[in-house]
Amino acid sequence: MSAKSILITGCSSGIGHDAAHGLRARGWRVFAACRRAEDCERLRAEGFDSPLIDYQDRATIAAGLAEVLDATGGTLDALFNNGAFGCPGAVEDLPTDALRDIFEANFFGWHDLTRQVIPVMRAQGSGRIVQCSSVLGFVTLRWRGAYNATKFALEGLTDTLRIEMRDTPIDVILIEPGPVTSKIRVNSIPHFERWIDWENSPRAEQYRTTLRKRLYQDTGKPDTFELPASAVTKKLVHALESSRPRPRYYVTTPTYVMGTLRRLLPTRALDWVLSKG
Repeated sequence: MSAKSILITGCSSGIGHDAAHGLRARGWRVFAACRRAEDCERLRAEGFDSPLIDYQDRATIAAGLAEVLDATGGTLDALFNNGAFGCPGAVEDLPTDALRDIFEANFFGWHDLTRQVIPVMRAQGSGRIVQCSSVLGFVTLRWRGAYNATKFALEGLTDTLRIEMRDTPIDVILIEPGPVTSKIRVNSIPHFERWIDWENSPRAEQYRTTLRKRLYQDTGKPDTFELPASAVTKKLVHALESSRPRPRYYVTTPTYVMGTLRRLLPTRALDWVLSKG
């Protein structure tokens, strides 16, 4: 009996890299996609099939999936959409083109790949689509408006897709991590430097004393309640292997706390709590 197959995006580091190793250890055939050729080469050296998939390049999405389907004979048991980046900055300082850029990588590319996978899963009579969202898909934090927006959009689209897929054999699942060890903070610096003219912002002093300190000085400092990427992999395993997967999986204490507060607190009270974060 052949191993079940999964395509995981964003496998160069962090959540994707840990998930690739964790699922391979459980017997899955893992296609560990990366957006840069050098990272694909590194993953191949680690023994993975590693197609090049860059969510901001539609041609690579189609070609990468075609490579996977060619290797499996046209089937795919699961998709884990994972690769994303942040663009820190106050909403009033975010150029609209910065939002277009991040939505291409964190939302539109995911939708493109998901739409191409659905017919494959329909034809084979089974499949699971797992989306790596975030606690920032249902509550917000300052300086993260662009990232928050992509995750809120992802949650809405995924919830709709899950309802629409009820009459099919395809399960649609959200994983919502809080602080998890990864390179997302470091990887966000080039986007901050490209798009945010912080020195000419009315919030220049706030940038200087808070956001820039977090980006450039506190880069290696873990967040409170931060968990390793393996915590996400543990929930992913349940989402993929349970006979009745949950619609959403919380990961980390802050996600559980914020999920509860969002249900219990009025908006102004929740805003006060979030403004302290």
